[in-house]
Amino acid sequence: MVMFNNLNLAKDFDKFFIGFDDQFNKLSKIHDDLTKNIPNYPPYNISKTGDNTYVIELAIAGFAKHNVEIELIDGKMVIKGNIADDSTYNSDKDQTYLFRGIANRGFTRTFALDDQIEVQNAEMYNGMLKVFLERIIPEHKKPKKIQVKDTSEGISKKQKTKPMGELLLEEDERSL
Repeated sequence: MVMFNNLNLAKDFDKFFIGFDDQFNKLSKIHDDLTKNIPNYPPYNISKTGDNTYVIELAIAGFAKHNVEIELIDGKMVIKGNIADDSTYNSDKDQTYLFRGIANRGFTRTFALDDQIEVQNAEMYNGMLKVFLERIIPEHKKPKKIQVKDTSEGISKKQKTKPMGELLLEEDERSL
């Protein structure tokens, strides 16, 4: 029995979705893992740019390309940002801040990706990190038409010429 977010989905979905219980359990585990510590930094957008394309944008002003790392681990995309020292913002060691409102702390953002989603590219522009994703649909999962054949095509010419009753009688005689 599948439990997801304290709701029993098996009761409602089992009659329509056969064999999806493992996927519901996987979703539940990912949900639990991702919502333990929900960070609000850095802010981000997720947009669908086409039928099978997506873009994730993170506002990471102050981070350079070498401070950002993107990894794919077990169906999750992990984006990490780390500024090793304060020298990026403070070239003068004797400088004293009266107010420091610019966050230059590290971050980790995790996104669960479907098995068919692939990272195509990642770019940084004006403090925005953009990660381009695409759903790659394998040939065996693409829609295809199945030709419906006429049952008379499967019967040999010899059988076509005989009336149905004669064919049945002939088969009964062979079995004797």
